Amino acid sequence: MIIKRYISLFLNSIFFLILLLFVLDAFTDFDIKNQAIKSFSYVGIIIITPIVLIWNLWFFKRLKTKTITTIVPLLTLVGILAIHPIKIIFSSASWQTQKVVYQNKHASFQKIEYQIQDVGALGYNKRTVEVTYLTNWFMIVHPVKKQYK
Repeated sequence: MIIKRYISLFLNSIFFLILLLFVLDAFTDFDIKNQAIKSFSYVGIIIITPIVLIWNLWFFKRLKTKTITTIVPLLTLVGILAIHPIKIIFSSASWQTQKVVYQNKHASFQKIEYQIQDVGALGYNKRTVEVTYLTNWFMIVHPVKKQYK
């Protein structure tokens, strides 16, 4: 019984970490620069959501606990199906900097960059954004209003 509890804690912790990274990257200005972390969160959300949902339905015996622990995975599964798993996988490529258009002399972590994203057979997405690097793996991006070349 203790082993099942640790497995449950581990699965749910990994699920919430992946969900947090996915939601931050997909729906906010927070961006994941590292391709391995981005692929882990985008592909991981598709794989681990049904696993956690089934595990929580099987492991928890009390109806109240079972209901509470399956709401988030169930809503996540509905969201994945609404967005479509193929679209999620195609958007799992990280943005690559092609050219630094401007770099702040006083704050070296703030830049304006021209970036591209490889979306497989669909070609490339291109953007020019103001980037604030939090670490080498994570950044905050804002669209640039003025066109830089």
